[in-house]
Amino acid sequence: MVPPLKIVLCGPPRSGKSCLRQALKEAIRRASTVYPYVLNANPDGQGSWFQETSSVNPELAAALKKENKRTWSPERATLYASWVRSVEGPLTFVDSGGIPDEITEEIARPASHLLLLAPTVEQFDPWRDFSRRIGVPVFAEILSHYHATDDDAGALDEDSIYRGIVHHLERGEVAHERPLVKALAGHILNRLEFGVGPSRGRGSDGS
Repeated sequence: MVPPLKIVLCGPPRSGKSCLRQALKEAIRRASTVYPYVLNANPDGQGSWFQETSSVNPELAAALKKENKRTWSPERATLYASWVRSVEGPLTFVDSGGIPDEITEEIARPASHLLLLAPTVEQFDPWRDFSRRIGVPVFAEILSHYHATDDDAGALDEDSIYRGIVHHLERGEVAHERPLVKALAGHILNRLEFGVGPSRGRGSDGS
């Protein structure tokens, strides 16, 4: 039996982690029978419902986010870590905070992999150090280029890390058809042995 994947999305604030998480969830649902479970391990009030609500009613989404926002505490970090440790199912995405500190370490340590998302390659470095500290391997490193007009679907590199570029991750916009999102979703499903392989091209169309 394939061990479950528990993938923590990591990277600096406002890099598009929640948008990518929602896009991957939708792409995987459309390509397979797998239903990705989402754990929001960040007290910013932005649960897995936020992206879908924002696409149809941005004002309501913003109001609910404000109402649900909480403050960090050691107790809350321990609670979130227990959720990651005990969650069942083949695939779980964990939406974490944007700082690689001791709180995020506690939450991410029970996971199986990290997915890094950042606007520049240099911004991966603190999270690579974070990965080494907690002993959880990096699954993918994705550059988030907000002002770009297309993706680079990427490929699985020799170090077994999937790398590519995703463009213009924006709340409320549909992104599950983006070349990078579809290719990365395929790579995740391949790891789960559902017979869908990753794109190995470096072109924007994934060929």
